[in-house]
Amino acid sequence: MKLPTSNLSPDSLAALAEASAAINSSLEFDKVLNAIAESAAEVLSAEASSVLLLDQRRRKLVFVAAVGDRGNALVGEEFDAELGIAGHVAATGEPAIAPDVHKNEHFFEGIDAKSSFQTRGLIAAPMIHQSEVIGVVEVLNRRGGVSFERGDLDLLLVFANLAAIGACNARAHEQLRRENQGLRQATLGSEEIIGQSGALAGALRLCDRVANSNATVLLLGETGTGKEVTARYVHNQSPRADRAFIGLNCAALTETLLESELFGHEKGAFTGATSQKVGRFELADGGTLFLDEIGDISASTQVKLLRVLEEREFVRVGGVKTVSCDVRIIAATNRNLKEAVASGSFREDLFYRLNVFPIEVPPLRQRREDIPPLAEHFNQRASAEMGRTAPRLSGATTAILTSHKWPGNIRELRNVIERAVLLCDGDEILPRHLPREIVGTTAATIESQGDSSLWGYERAMIIKALTENDWNQSQAARSLGISRDNLRYRVKKYKIEKPT
Repeated sequence: MKLPTSNLSPDSLAALAEASAAINSSLEFDKVLNAIAESAAEVLSAEASSVLLLDQRRRKLVFVAAVGDRGNALVGEEFDAELGIAGHVAATGEPAIAPDVHKNEHFFEGIDAKSSFQTRGLIAAPMIHQSEVIGVVEVLNRRGGVSFERGDLDLLLVFANLAAIGACNARAHEQLRRENQGLRQATLGSEEIIGQSGALAGALRLCDRVANSNATVLLLGETGTGKEVTARYVHNQSPRADRAFIGLNCAALTETLLESELFGHEKGAFTGATSQKVGRFELADGGTLFLDEIGDISASTQVKLLRVLEEREFVRVGGVKTVSCDVRIIAATNRNLKEAVASGSFREDLFYRLNVFPIEVPPLRQRREDIPPLAEHFNQRASAEMGRTAPRLSGATTAILTSHKWPGNIRELRNVIERAVLLCDGDEILPRHLPREIVGTTAATIESQGDSSLWGYERAMIIKALTENDWNQSQAARSLGISRDNLRYRVKKYKIEKPT
């Protein structure tokens, strides 16, 4: 579209230059939008002006800035992109002039009714960037009671194109800022998946199958099994891998703070909200949002989360503007959500929205062959953080670690190894560097008696397993990961007898 700059007077060109300087004086998106609205009203000597952005995903025109009487009441309001003079301009990409709006077939009275503002005359021009309409600038009611003329429309058309450049630059800056913030959070706590057990391989096969889709994933499993690491694995195997992975522990926050973290908040939304805050949904736009401990959220938050899952849009706490998002949800819980639904503490409709593709993350006791490589991984990492050479894990120590039930799963194993590295003053981690509840009373006694051989620790582990299982050999064998016949052979070999 050829811009009619040759038809503009020197005064108009000077006004445009001032407006352009005001628009480009900031890269903050909201400030740029307000500068556009204020400059449009000033340049055209109008009573009011507004900027509407086109939300292509939802096919809505959204008031993002407005000046003049009742202007503040409009911000955040939206309507179908096909409605009104603005809708016609957005659809055609052509400017429009309506000296008397009531004689224009496209005029939509609903906005005046909502804002209690009386529109007499109106001109509107499309904001076009790279041949695409991104929004509309409207100017209403020429001051002095005169009507808008064709020259005014030419001026607004040039102004709208300058405004489009400023708005797109500010939007790109805002997007980069959010992506940078999101990626900084995404790097926190990253881990790799260690192990080759059958139980782990089965869970990873399901992860690979669902990764390329946008399906919501629900990770189920005990505390400490590595659900967040699994969620990162799904993200990294998905088409969203180059975008942010944002995690949030839902059980760690109060209801108000959780909703603020999820959806963001506006300035003054509650005590302490001194500025606008971008929520996790916005930070994760285009990427993945991991919601841990999803079973612990309140009934009110459940309703709001359900809306986001169904409509892919939300409103910040204390705000009125609808924000759309493209986020892949991975949720996790150690609770039985079916029981929570039955008891009424968790919404059934939200459960079915989350339970699209459930994956069980196996506990550590079901993947004992992964314990030695996991222990060595944590040993290497903890030693590096302490600036020392990693000590070796003795055979007896590895055997004891492998036989433990690990009720705290991988998290407990990591903490035990970090403690052992701290206590170890030599080049080998021995059973005495492990907590007594891991080693067992019998094993500790053997060590105190000087029997530090692998034979002694194996005997101690068998006694420990039998004691923990009330001397039921079948159950003890299962806890050790060996057959009952193998256990009976060792009981006879080590001359182990049940105490009377």
